[in-house]
Amino acid sequence: MNNQESTNSNLNSIGCFRYLDAHELAFIEEKKTRLVYLKGETIFKQGAFAPYVLFVIDGLVKVFLQTGHQKQLNISISQEGDFLAFSSVFGEPIYNYSATAMKDTTICMIDKEALKELLVKNPEFALKITSRNYKTERRYLDILHNISYRQMRGKLASTILYLSSEDFISNNLFQYLTRQDIADFASITVESTVKFLKEFEKEGLISLKTKEIMVVDLEKLRLIEKLS
Repeated sequence: MNNQESTNSNLNSIGCFRYLDAHELAFIEEKKTRLVYLKGETIFKQGAFAPYVLFVIDGLVKVFLQTGHQKQLNISISQEGDFLAFSSVFGEPIYNYSATAMKDTTICMIDKEALKELLVKNPEFALKITSRNYKTERRYLDILHNISYRQMRGKLASTILYLSSEDFISNNLFQYLTRQDIADFASITVESTVKFLKEFEKEGLISLKTKEIMVVDLEKLRLIEKLS
């Protein structure tokens, strides 16, 4: 990790921070630290003390649950404008999941009490954050449905649709993901992941090229997600 502290994190041009006035921005600038994590570095670990809310300035972060010895469930990908460990604002003392940099990533660590003060004072700012976090809540519901009801083909189809969604088009996520990563998103084995990816390719649903996965038939993939 590059412990690079800076007073210029360009927060005023990123995400919900655009809705703060000059005084509020100056206040939060005094309550934050800017850090750069290299690809593969752990940003924080599940179960550790959570003294800060983290905000992604640039890069990609894999968020996951450690479910057993050398077993994990990948939850989501966070990118520019996303918060991590936001529940600490409301008194959660520990991190409920782990986070790792998928590529070199710049993180802003913000004092949780300072952020809470801004949320109370600026309703528009609070509403924008709530709106952004709503996507996270929907993602959790999708994961629950994936694990509880879908068969393996449906789980993988759902994972491919998530990772290739419009939110991530500019990042082309698959170049940063191993087949094991994809398996951990789908909650299936890596062997099953490789098998079904090849089946999807033969069926004309996707195109495979080394690590790249390109969706060819979006509607059929959605149908598999719905029915399997």
